[in-house]
Amino acid sequence: MQDWRRVLNADPLPWLLEPEDAAVRHMALQFLLDRPAEDAQVIDACNLAMLSEPIASILANQHPDGYWVKPGHGYSPKYTGTVWSIIILDQLGATGADPRVSAGCEYVLSHTATTRGGFGFSGSGAKRPSPSSVVHCLNGNLLRALIGFGWLDDERTQQSLDWQARSITGDDFDRYYKSGTTGPGFACFINGALPCGWGAVKALRALARIPVHRREPSVQAAIDQGVAFLLSCDPATAAYPTSSKVSDSWFKLGFPSGYVADVLQVCEALSELGHAKDPRLKHTIDWLLSKQDSAGRWRNQSAYTHKLWIDIEKQGAPSKWVTLRACYVLKNVLA
Repeated sequence: MQDWRRVLNADPLPWLLEPEDAAVRHMALQFLLDRPAEDAQVIDACNLAMLSEPIASILANQHPDGYWVKPGHGYSPKYTGTVWSIIILDQLGATGADPRVSAGCEYVLSHTATTRGGFGFSGSGAKRPSPSSVVHCLNGNLLRALIGFGWLDDERTQQSLDWQARSITGDDFDRYYKSGTTGPGFACFINGALPCGWGAVKALRALARIPVHRREPSVQAAIDQGVAFLLSCDPATAAYPTSSKVSDSWFKLGFPSGYVADVLQVCEALSELGHAKDPRLKHTIDWLLSKQDSAGRWRNQSAYTHKLWIDIEKQGAPSKWVTLRACYVLKNVLA
């Protein structure tokens, strides 16, 4: 096994493990050093992260009933509403054992899940979103978060999971909508009814969180189809079907991640599904390595500055979170 740090310009690990950034340290201990969740240092870092920024500010702004900003479906406002707060808490490594996180998950499941399965992005008042508003990017982000927070066995999560898998393959799927997911294979009205690369990344990252031994045939079929789609072009070009030019956002590595995906997140999805060593990723890995600085760090080119409850990092500055993401991928490539 090759040490992934040998391909970097310098070793960023001590920087990522600094105790003053407990959330990053918590994730780095697990995903770069393979420490188990029950490891004393992991537990200490997790506990401190839940009391520290940026997690502390997100939780401090939660309503006692479990939602953020206003009751309802939770998609708006971006990026402080209920939906986004849960998604970002997951990306920050918050623990689902915290009763506030649990209350937020319950609120999402009760107010954002549609009657046909899947999570919708629009609704009026106290009504649940329409099934016609379910799209892969939102459903994938929320499904990934809920599984990570320990809600895989909840019936409503299972309904979302079933929607996610069968909407991709089209097998035994009852209905697509012109105003949402328009057809199998990640087709989406937001992308001109073409298969959406961003949606595919989010959907696959959700399915990747399901333990291998618990993946139903429908889930595995969706994973296989999704992997084939992500590798159908050179990910470094992000030349997935689009109704306009390829978005520049693909090439701006950032954190946190909303409905937009970047090239690095394609690599994360494929790594989580066991495809990090696919030779078709070589150009992409070379591109990723070219983006590091002399200290073996990556910059945050999409930091959602002034859009969150609290700024997590500075736009354009060396980023612990983006560096953590890049190192995770490189570790899998060289494992």
